[in-house]
Amino acid sequence: MYKEILQHIDNIQVWPVVSFVIFFLFFLVLLWWVITVDRTFIRHMGDIPLDDGTIPTKTSTPSSL
Repeated sequence: MYKEILQHIDNIQVWPVVSFVIFFLFFLVLLWWVITVDRTFIRHMGDIPLDDGTIPTKTSTPSSL
């Protein structure tokens, strides 16, 4: 049933090529961004989940046993 419907669509053979080109261009742009991005930006973005907005303080625990 679906095969017959798809066979009657004009220029159906062009859409797989278009989708592949879009897919390939997306990953080329992503690869270019990964190579050219500033390392400090990557470090900053990596630290965001661990940063709770407080200033770290040194707390000393008494070591009297």
